[in-house]
Order: sequence, then structure tokens, then C-alpha cells
Amino acid sequence: MLHEAAATMSAGTPLMPFELLAAYERRSLAHVAGMPEQIEAPGLWRGIGFRVGERYFVSSIAEVNEILTMPTLAPVPGTRGWLLGVANVRGNLVPVIDLRQFLTGERGHIADQSRVLLVRQQGGSVGLLVDEVLGQRNFSEEQRAGADAEEDERLARFVVENVMLGETRWGMFSMTNLVRAPDFQQAAA
Repeated sequence: MLHEAAATMSAGTPLMPFELLAAYERRSLAHVAGMPEQIEAPGLWRGIGFRVGERYFVSSIAEVNEILTMPTLAPVPGTRGWLLGVANVRGNLVPVIDLRQFLTGERGHIADQSRVLLVRQQGGSVGLLVDEVLGQRNFSEEQRAGADAEEDERLARFVVENVMLGETRWGMFSMTNLVRAPDFQQAAA
């Protein structure tokens, strides 16, 4: 019904398919309310929430380029256990890291909710296997003012602060600090 009404727009004469698509485009562009990234919200920090083991983390939206399901991996001999292999992501070879194993030494488990966060680093991208992606999280300046330091020394160089959101403690995880860490860059065994 909607397409029939749109097909005869204002003059009552039927529109050709291209004209109909152009009319839809004009109407939709005139009706856009704004994407979440485009809405101005002073003092609001946005990030992508994820879980590694029992810990909840959030990284800036600017640091996470893409979220993937677990790709097919080709193993890379002679590398540390946390380098799971390389994946072909749209023609680009991307190393995939078990983030839990890198951070804690404990091997991660691949499950249906496991995801790979694609993060840019010098020379390309790297995929980080996480247990679950929990969507976008927003933190106000007031919430961040009450942040506390990271107590786990294995994480302190990557978690710049911890913020409470409801009953959950979220570690503000710096992907930039991670990909610049010398031990992260040395995957050879």
C-alpha cells in the first residue's frame, strides 16, 4: 500500500522505478533524526562494552573498528599461545589474539557469543577474541569523576580507570596502550 501511494506521489501519475527510489531517498534524508555518533552530548563518553572472563571492559568507539564473529583461522607456527592464527578479512590478513590468554595467561573459550574486535595498529589491523560484546555503553562526566584505579597489576597498563554503571564495574580499556605494548608486539615464541 505504501509503495502504491508513493508510486503516484503528488501528480497522480505513476513514477518510474528510478524516480520512485529517488523520491524515497529524498523523503528518508529529510526525515533523518541523526545517528548516535552525530548527536551532540557534551560530557558523555561512548564506548563498546565487552567481557573477558568475569571482567567487564569498555573501549572508546574510536578504537574499535569492527565487530566480527569468529573467522576461520590459519595457524602460525612458532608463535606464542595467545596468537590464535591469522584470518582473511575481506582480503586482508589479520592476526587474531586470545585477549584473555594475553592478559591473564588463561586460555579463552570460543562460544556462540564470542566475538572478535577489529582494532587498528601500525601496519594494519589486529583481531581480539573476547568472550562477549555487550553493545554501546555511555558514561557521564559525573560517573567518570568517581572512577577508581585498576587493582590487578596485569591489567593496570591497559585499564586507565574503572567506572561503576549500575552494579557493574567497567574497566576503561585502552586499545591504543594494548597495541603499543612491547610484549603484545612480540608474538614470536
